[in-house]
Amino acid sequence: MTGYLNRIGAGKILINKEPLSFDWTPDSLVGRDKELGEIASMFSHIENHNSSCRAVITGPVGSGKTVLTSRFGEDLVKYLDGKRKIVLAHVNCRNHPSTSQVLQRIALILDSGHPERGLSSGEIIQSIRRNLLSHNSHLILVLDEVDILVRRDNFDLIYKLLRIDESQERQGSLSLILVSQDSMLLKLFEPAIISRLGASNILELKPYTQKGLTEIAKQRADIACRSGSINEKILEKIGMMAADSGDARLAIELLDASIRRAESAGRGEVLIGDLEQSITRVTSIEPSQVDGLSKDQKLIMLGLCRRLKKESEINTGDAEKLYRLVCEEYETKPKSYTTFWKHLKLLENQGLIETRGGKSNIGRGRTQHITMNNVAPANLASRIEIDLQR
Repeated sequence: MTGYLNRIGAGKILINKEPLSFDWTPDSLVGRDKELGEIASMFSHIENHNSSCRAVITGPVGSGKTVLTSRFGEDLVKYLDGKRKIVLAHVNCRNHPSTSQVLQRIALILDSGHPERGLSSGEIIQSIRRNLLSHNSHLILVLDEVDILVRRDNFDLIYKLLRIDESQERQGSLSLILVSQDSMLLKLFEPAIISRLGASNILELKPYTQKGLTEIAKQRADIACRSGSINEKILEKIGMMAADSGDARLAIELLDASIRRAESAGRGEVLIGDLEQSITRVTSIEPSQVDGLSKDQKLIMLGLCRRLKKESEINTGDAEKLYRLVCEEYETKPKSYTTFWKHLKLLENQGLIETRGGKSNIGRGRTQHITMNNVAPANLASRIEIDLQR
């Protein structure tokens, strides 16, 4: 009766799920040696205990901005071991979109017992500095998707962090790396901030080439999968499919989806048909179709895409909660549940989502489960985010 469960955890192809995560940092980066060298040049004085460094990294979604800063940070900690004590703090401003949230996140990384309430921004900044001084540490702070913070809370925090050691006897508390999809990020700042960041400390990442995307898929497949379970033609087709966007995340998503389809069929090898089903999912809806949606419909879609990048489906109750969270992020008043439901039906009619009835996890009621089988959630989420930031 339960024989169908045998495939769960069978691992006929997949032996390590971690390399298929967007958050995984490989030991070496495909096609980014030159860019790592450029960041190293910006941090050429970091060994000096009184020095602080700056870098601004921009590039489209899936160009490897986050993994680049992670790889650089981890390598730098090892390189300076015994010379300078480095503490890394990576804060995603999409998850922490206000000054107080960013500062609280930094403080908790440095000290898990730091009080969560009752301190002003200035007091938290000084608390961060005291912690660094008392531990003889230097903080390398990465503010990812920093444009979200700046647009919501202006650039005041950036200015304060750049001046954290001003008029202090001891210098070199903090180095700052700003990361954004927005190539015009510096235009959001006043001249005083641009001067402190350094106009030459800017690195713009280009989208990956087809060859690079194929190599990324191969690198991850080699570590994640059993030997011989994915052949070169599959990996080359993944690179070809993702080449239009240059988005490494799309290549990883295609790899992950094709592995899941093969394993769900009980096979130990990915076939071209597994990938073709993934490609159909990606290409059957034009991403530009979301451009004509209303703002509320885009916010609903953004919440759905973010969840469906990680899970195969979501129920309508969770979908509404995500919609309200996204509304809060973009400072928009959410519509009523009735209007939310009407928008869902419109999105379904346009083929952007699919729904099916099912039992609710709570009580005996029924609920609707939402999937996206005609579009890649990661690709669509990036397009909506860029549009909403205009």
